[in-house]
Amino acid sequence: MQDVPEEWTEDGGTGERSRRTMGEPEVKGEETLMMELTRLVQKTVKESSWWERRGVDCSILAAAFVSLPPAFLLLGSSHFLWFSAGMLLMGVAHGIITVKGTHLASHGALSESQAWAKFWAVFFIEVCGSFSAPAGVKGHIKMHHAHTNVIGLGDSSVWKVPFLPRSIYLFVAPLAVPIITPLVALAHLRGHSAVLVLRTVAMVTLGLYSQYWLLINVSGFTSPLSALLCMLVCRAMFSVPYIHVNIFQHIGLPMFSPTRRPKRIYQMTHGVLNLPRNPLLDWMFGHSLINCHVEHHLFPFLSDNMCLKVKPVVSKYLTEKQLPYQEDGYLSRLQLFFNRYQELMVFAPPITELVGVQ
Repeated sequence: MQDVPEEWTEDGGTGERSRRTMGEPEVKGEETLMMELTRLVQKTVKESSWWERRGVDCSILAAAFVSLPPAFLLLGSSHFLWFSAGMLLMGVAHGIITVKGTHLASHGALSESQAWAKFWAVFFIEVCGSFSAPAGVKGHIKMHHAHTNVIGLGDSSVWKVPFLPRSIYLFVAPLAVPIITPLVALAHLRGHSAVLVLRTVAMVTLGLYSQYWLLINVSGFTSPLSALLCMLVCRAMFSVPYIHVNIFQHIGLPMFSPTRRPKRIYQMTHGVLNLPRNPLLDWMFGHSLINCHVEHHLFPFLSDNMCLKVKPVVSKYLTEKQLPYQEDGYLSRLQLFFNRYQELMVFAPPITELVGVQ
């Protein structure tokens, strides 16, 4: 195990930067790396239009909502081909809304207004995603992003289910995500105010019942069971790659001690990985979750389209500074997790300490 030079670590107890008396210039120089990269990215953002900053992603979400009426109508067809097309269309729309939409909303990336950002967070996370907005924001923003790959805080262990065999976990269990999600949301409501609990229950119920009502009254489903089964199929259609993406990009990479974590630019460049471009997943889940995950963790306030735009700036800068810019293929990561499932998903990960990374 390697030691972390003090000037590259944070004091886990206070969050203050640790400094050595003789290392002051190096501390300043290291902190300039993140500041310099931030200036380059901010320059790109300021030169971008509203369409690039938010319009592209808002249009994709709007297109997903617009596709819902024809999906419900197609699901009412007696022809297998048209019915299947409706099922696929609704599954894709649901994936875009509940993954891309909830992710952008949790980061407040859909609007510059704080009030609208809060509204969109409740709408996408609770009504569309069947989860608690406060719990979602806390778990994703305040834990995962603030403590990326830090043991016991943001180490992605929430995705681990050690008692499941690898084939079941990787290919079968994700299909239960639509059922598990609202149940986990209810568990997270313990200890919250009655007003918040009632709002979350009402919003989640509204989202689920709206789809059920439309299937019965627009699509013409005559059996409640068949309508519920259709809801499950549509909502679980892309849950397998959703789980894969969430584990592939962090687990198996360096994990850090809460008391001796690297500074931000080292933490994110060592603990985050990009997957390659994928037309379907880029469109459905968003660039920030697929091929721009490094950029997203360095600059979480950016929209998916802006993450893609600053990607050349970030990759070039990190390469020039001899910092890691980690990328790997989807099938390569899947093979890794399948072959090393016990090590990666069952046993506790080893703690990584860095030295000589500049």
